[in-house]
Amino acid sequence: MKRETTATKAIAELRALRKPTRAHDMQRFFKTAPGEYGEGDIFLGLTVPQVRVIAKGFRGLELSEIEKLTASQFHEIRLCGLIILTNQFKATAELKTKKSIFDFYMKQMKLGRVNNWDLVDVTAPTIGEYLLEVKDPFPVLLKLAKSKSLWERRLAVLFTFAFVRVGDFAPTMEISERLLGDSHDLIHKAVGWLLREVGKRDPFLLRSFLDAHIHEMPRTMLRYSIEKLPESERQKWLKKSR
Repeated sequence: MKRETTATKAIAELRALRKPTRAHDMQRFFKTAPGEYGEGDIFLGLTVPQVRVIAKGFRGLELSEIEKLTASQFHEIRLCGLIILTNQFKATAELKTKKSIFDFYMKQMKLGRVNNWDLVDVTAPTIGEYLLEVKDPFPVLLKLAKSKSLWERRLAVLFTFAFVRVGDFAPTMEISERLLGDSHDLIHKAVGWLLREVGKRDPFLLRSFLDAHIHEMPRTMLRYSIEKLPESERQKWLKKSR
């Protein structure tokens, strides 16, 4: 008998694994209280590996079915939809299909469905690979970096991971510079993370950025960016930033 592969079936499988006590802890961890960055989000209490297993079984869903997942009030159901989408992107070599997935993903972002750091981080480094095929990706990246949405600004940073992987560091350096004055800790962490990735591949470029911006960089951003440097050098940069 052929297994039913619909969003409704995926949702039923996800809900069957719900764990209320863990859900309560996750809502605190992901800052869902009034005024916090994840305000109002609701969790089932699933682990990411659990979600990935279920997503694998529904990898052939049409975009219309995936949208039934990404539109859910439950965090893990949205995550499942986004993982399926990311897996589909990885599985195709067709540029037309990649564009359709990218456009769908951006629609979900605009609708406020990619609305926590884990949802961005698990998807953007892969979905951002579409921008490698675009003649000029900077208009997209800069528009996101200037957004009022915290998640769109984080997306701008994480999209550049795709470029770092192929040895093109210019997008990361540009977006990092644009976001130096951002007020949110989650942007400081994301920028520091990507600068660290650049530094692992081109330490000279990271050091040049630090030399130019050390007194502008938020402390968290700086700490993340220098994490892989020798301890003596890390201490030098931390002292220099004071």
